[in-house]
Amino acid sequence: MYISLRNTPGPTTGRNRGRNRGRVSSIVITLGIVSLLTDVASESVSAILPIYITAAIGLSTVAYGFIDGLYQGVSALVRIGGGWVADRQQQPKWVAFFGYGISAVARGGLLIATGFGALTAVVTLDRIGKGVRTAPRDAMIAAASEEASLGRSFGVHRMLDTVGAALGPLLAFVILFVIPHGYTAVFAVSLAFALAGLAVLGLMVPDMRSAPRAAAARTTAASTAQESTAAAPRFRWRQLNDPALRRLLIAAGLFGLLTIGDGFIYLVLQSRDAFATEWFPLLYVGTNITFLAFAVPAGRIADRFGRARMFVIGHLVLLGAYVVAALPATGPVPTVACLLLLGAFYASTDGILAALAAQHTPPTARATGIAAAQTVVALTRLVASTGFGLLWFMLGRETAMVIAAGALALVLPAVAALLWAPPHAPHDDAAGAAE
Repeated sequence: MYISLRNTPGPTTGRNRGRNRGRVSSIVITLGIVSLLTDVASESVSAILPIYITAAIGLSTVAYGFIDGLYQGVSALVRIGGGWVADRQQQPKWVAFFGYGISAVARGGLLIATGFGALTAVVTLDRIGKGVRTAPRDAMIAAASEEASLGRSFGVHRMLDTVGAALGPLLAFVILFVIPHGYTAVFAVSLAFALAGLAVLGLMVPDMRSAPRAAAARTTAASTAQESTAAAPRFRWRQLNDPALRRLLIAAGLFGLLTIGDGFIYLVLQSRDAFATEWFPLLYVGTNITFLAFAVPAGRIADRFGRARMFVIGHLVLLGAYVVAALPATGPVPTVACLLLLGAFYASTDGILAALAAQHTPPTARATGIAAAQTVVALTRLVASTGFGLLWFMLGRETAMVIAAGALALVLPAVAALLWAPPHAPHDDAAGAAE
């Protein structure tokens, strides 16, 4: 794989087809840098949030489950809206910029938020910003990439994103190690990185449109002038009426209902081994480093052997993480194994879901299609986190983990059969290679 410094994908006919297949656009790289900086901001906070809520503030696991559910799912309230506006106005960059800006404001709010109510409001605002920005950003990645290498492009973006996701918890660890209980310092550093990411997006990323441009490039000067006066292709809801997309949404929802938040798994590990609080952020580092290592290979494998297959395999890996977390064994080996499995799960599913959704939607509806899949996941994970918090409170952590693992094991074969059904006719010639 090598990186292209071009802003848009070139033609894929003739000799260029094979040569362009390995290129990743500079837009994808720049958006990855934006996500890197933003993830340093968000993950430095996420890494301390479970222990901050349950230890520093002293709230129960039910309260943490509710806040974690908001963190996982409140963005669902605006994901479809963000994608729809980006498709309707053909302005994905500025819709994404608005979302990143809202999250930056929330970072500032953490400096003054105290108590359950204020913390809930700040988390809600931050996740609304994430919901607004994610689908337009992913639509720009898809628009800048060749269809046959969508998995690779999303893998490269997620790799850069995960560099930030690994640096954020590591930064939080260093701050808490130097300044015990220095949560305010973590929040201040988070705000600085959020503003840096916002600046890179505003100044360095072009406003990629989702509508096809290749036909206009091949027309004569006269026809180009005539086409420039015509209305651009517009988004219509019926463009999402694809049976393969519906199957994907059902599968993502079923899996989302059984995907509990990372924070709960880390609290299980921390409670079992009773290691010091300041080491807690390193659990996020371990997961994110694994994600970083596997993101691009997983994307390439998915492009070659099937994105739907990789999506299902990723959840099989998640089942392995649940089993390890449920085991009574203590010590570093099960903890490290659990972190490796979690990182591999995210590498095999996060970007792959966006690539699958893009594959089954036309370019003019791509942001909305991606947003639909992400909305389903966000809503169902909200339910999953809240429900797991209640299970933990009523039955204990080990029993709750066993129930989650058993339910996921039952759902896996059904979802595999659903996604591996004979594919619907793809929107692009190259899309069939992904099934």
